[in-house]
Amino acid sequence: MALSSFYPVIQTRDIAASRTFYAEHFGFEVTFEADWYVSLRCPDPCGYELGLVQADHPTVPDGFRHPVRGLILNFEVEAVDDEYRRLIERAGLPLHRSLRSEAFGQRHFITADPNGVLIDVITVIPPTPEYAAQYLNPPK
Repeated sequence: MALSSFYPVIQTRDIAASRTFYAEHFGFEVTFEADWYVSLRCPDPCGYELGLVQADHPTVPDGFRHPVRGLILNFEVEAVDDEYRRLIERAGLPLHRSLRSEAFGQRHFITADPNGVLIDVITVIPPTPEYAAQYLNPPK
């Protein structure tokens, strides 16, 4: 299979709140908007995409029309401490995992979107030697 694109689509009960959240806090721009679906894109050079669909819309198969559960979106950034101050301290987003450095090579914190999707904001740091040995291509 040769993919031309790949992006997650979050099933939500509140399209407007989700759109506003990702645009306001993470800089996504709306590329398509209907009352049941929104397509978002992170501006260049990133270019990553995210979709939002009304959970009970008929395009979602019967038996699957419920809001998303059990999803974590990782956002890698250059300065996680700055993002912590911006998102948690100034914007007041919920904090679900405190800012910390992990032995496996991340400094991060976890917040959530209006749907309960966890958002792990990460800066890659050098892992401990024990974890570094587990990487096929060690982070630099």
